[in-house]
Amino acid sequence: MNRNVVRTDGAPAPVGPYSQAVVAGDLVFTAGQIALVPGTKELAGDDIRSQTRQVLQNLKAVLEAAGSGLDKAVKTTVFLKNMDDFAAMNEVYGEYFAKEPPARSAVEVARLPLGALVEIECVACK
Repeated sequence: MNRNVVRTDGAPAPVGPYSQAVVAGDLVFTAGQIALVPGTKELAGDDIRSQTRQVLQNLKAVLEAAGSGLDKAVKTTVFLKNMDDFAAMNEVYGEYFAKEPPARSAVEVARLPLGALVEIECVACK
C-alpha cells in the first residue's frame, strides 16, 4: 500500500512533528485542524462559530490537497473545549456537511493546542 504525506499552504503548517494528512491507499487521514489562519499563528476569532468555520476551511484545504474533499469524508472526530458549545459548532458544521454527512464523534477535552475551542480530524476517501 502506498503512503504519501500531504502538505499545503492552504492550511496552517504543523506546529509539531506531524503531517497535515497522510494518504494510505484510497483513504486520507488528516491531522486535527484547529482555527489557525493559514500563514499566521493567530486563531480566527474567539468564539466557537468563527473557529469552527476556520477549522472546516483548513480541513477542506488539506483534503483537496490530498485529492479528496469534504464531500468524501467518511468519519470526523470533533474535540470541544466546552460541550456547551456543541449546538453552535453543530450549526456551522451542518453548513459544510449539509448532504449525506460523515459519521462523527464529539468529545469534550480539557485543553486544545494554542487555546483553541475546537479541533476536528477526518478520514476521507480519495
